[in-house]
Amino acid sequence: MEKLKVGDRLEIHCYKHNGKIHRTWNEAIILDITDDLLICGNNKVLITEKNGKSHTSKETAIIFFYTKRWFNVFAQFKKSGLFYKGNIASPCLIDDGIIKFIDYDLDLKVYPDGAFKVLDRNEYKYHKTIMKYSEDLDKILRSELTELINMKRAEVGPFNKKVISKYYTKYIKISENL
Repeated sequence: MEKLKVGDRLEIHCYKHNGKIHRTWNEAIILDITDDLLICGNNKVLITEKNGKSHTSKETAIIFFYTKRWFNVFAQFKKSGLFYKGNIASPCLIDDGIIKFIDYDLDLKVYPDGAFKVLDRNEYKYHKTIMKYSEDLDKILRSELTELINMKRAEVGPFNKKVISKYYTKYIKISENL
């Protein structure tokens, strides 16, 4: 990773397999960095969709970007509780102040009561066909979805509420000083 430090502000760019931009977020503040994980936070950020329309997020999110895993996880602090969205995606890379990854459609949505479901299976099948995902890529993505579900079931990593609470507190402190 680039020379990054806690408190740095980055953008997030999400692409599709065909290289086209899918969605951007105008800010993510770095909370922690390791060799294989970048943890960021944001709140009320501008999100721009592929059609050019934009909106502002309503809640604080703590985001886990992996450099060696094929997923990322957004923990979202909504009024009705803590939700998670696990995105099956390429490992992230940092390029000139931008976190970049390819989204592969499949999502794991986790509700405040712990229930979860896999979303967008039909979108995945459609994009797999039209964008010609290889069989090797398909195996990786399906395996990583299983791993993400296992992490949720074991409540480890981003699914550990103590970890999320720690980074939420850190985000509030850092953002107050910016």
